[in-house]
Amino acid sequence: MARRGITVEEVVNMMFDDEVPILDFSSESESDSDDDLIPQLVEEVLVPIPQDEVPPVNELGWQFANSDHRPCDFVFEASGSGVQPELPSTVTEYDCFKLFISDELVGHVVEETNTFAEELKQRSEAGKMERWVGTTVAEFFTFIATVLIMAVVRKKSLKEYWTTNCMYQTPFFKTLFSQDRFLLIMRALHFINNTTMNRLDPLAKIRPILSSLTLKFREVFVPFKNLCIDESLLLWKGRLAFRQYIPSKRHRFGIKFFILCDVLTGYVQDLVIYTGSTTDIVNIDGLGVSGSVVVNMLKPYLEKGHALFTDNWYSSPTLFLYLMKHRTGACGTVRAKRKGMPEFRKKMKKDEVEMKCAGPLLAVKWHDKRDVHVLSTISSASMADSGKVDFNTGEHKMKPSCVLDYNKNMGAVDRFDMRNSFVECTRKTMKWYKKIFFHLVDCAIHNAYIVHQQVTGQVIRPQAFRENLVRQLLEHHHTPRNAPTGGRPSLDTPLRLKARHFPSEVPQTAAQGNSTQRHCRVCLHSSRRPRQRKLTRFFCAPCDTALCAVPCFEEFHTLKNY
Repeated sequence: MARRGITVEEVVNMMFDDEVPILDFSSESESDSDDDLIPQLVEEVLVPIPQDEVPPVNELGWQFANSDHRPCDFVFEASGSGVQPELPSTVTEYDCFKLFISDELVGHVVEETNTFAEELKQRSEAGKMERWVGTTVAEFFTFIATVLIMAVVRKKSLKEYWTTNCMYQTPFFKTLFSQDRFLLIMRALHFINNTTMNRLDPLAKIRPILSSLTLKFREVFVPFKNLCIDESLLLWKGRLAFRQYIPSKRHRFGIKFFILCDVLTGYVQDLVIYTGSTTDIVNIDGLGVSGSVVVNMLKPYLEKGHALFTDNWYSSPTLFLYLMKHRTGACGTVRAKRKGMPEFRKKMKKDEVEMKCAGPLLAVKWHDKRDVHVLSTISSASMADSGKVDFNTGEHKMKPSCVLDYNKNMGAVDRFDMRNSFVECTRKTMKWYKKIFFHLVDCAIHNAYIVHQQVTGQVIRPQAFRENLVRQLLEHHHTPRNAPTGGRPSLDTPLRLKARHFPSEVPQTAAQGNSTQRHCRVCLHSSRRPRQRKLTRFFCAPCDTALCAVPCFEEFHTLKNY
């Protein structure tokens, strides 16, 4: 009698008790948030998982893997993946941005900002807040556009954007906001009412924005088959209870995010801010914190045939068996001492590999420059061509298939961080929740860029996308300011003593007409004779300075101290 091969379903049935009920994730429970201003910001909460739902790993029965090893091959229906709203192919950057930062969300921020500004006005040290005038939705969109421009035009401090120093002034910012108005909005920026917020929630200050955007991220885009989870660190060196130290990250100190990305497009599908024991996850007995993070973030995508890629902080045989039980494949590096991992040879030479399997679960130890341990339920027990050639021997380099799968798919979060690092709008601030807000705006713009690319098929640079977005935001929401009067006088141009200069008539204005005049700079600021306010019809066009024809024009261009 011919032997029949065992199917993957039969292996899973032998490893698990089919009578154990599979969790129903279709039901939703109410959020415990105190925010009643945005009713749609309802978080889904996982039902606690009983202990017998987590598969045992003590008796996996690891064996040496060979070519007969059969990984999981879950069927994934890709027809429903991609952008969900019906958008025309002519959709603009502004339209994609408004999918996430809506008028309703901005209206909530405007309302809370105005409320907090009134609180600041009541304080004894209010200062310039006494002149506060309530902001509007249109003005706040202009505020966002201004912050986005600042991400491209980098300066050391906010006040330098309104400097009158001719060597590095940027006049465009004066047409959007006065310096005082912009700084007042930045100071009063607020997202929740201090009197009604849940003070037991460490993220209460930013909760409405965080909940709204993560909900929008999931609604707008359905991921393709491959997903990856990784950590991201937002720089923060101030005092904060949940500040983290990760030496392997570029910033080292900051606020840690768990980010779920679609591998094919780089779309940020979900994110969770780590706050210690109060993190927004349901701890699952047997999976630990790392496994619980994965299951909570993958909740909407279980039972659909997805494949997950993780690093060694998340990977474990227990987690991968649990995901396999829910028709989800997984692959990732793993720590050699994880519970349930098989024993491998201690010392191995370069390019030596050892593979062991327990059903579809494959564990690999491969020695490259150092030992690499990989765990997978979706990779074959074989070596494959890496596409590289050894410099010394001229032979093609061979690597385990699971390593190639991991290298190909594990990097979406790092690419997101790298792309944001060039154009991020986050700035140094005394309030951590403001920095998180601007980082979430960066995430929304990143996702809007992916949506625009998927719908239109156009591939443009991220900075060009932001420039187009800023231009469209100003076209829709900005009201031109009146020309500023008074203020600090501009500093002298360093070329006033070198270049060629000729007097010209002051350009006419609508108010003064043919009799347009300006105050002479030398008469007003002279250190050689008594100062006086004298009007003149002449000015130097390259210096943009009004001057009397005689003798001020000559003195201004020949004397260092006029």
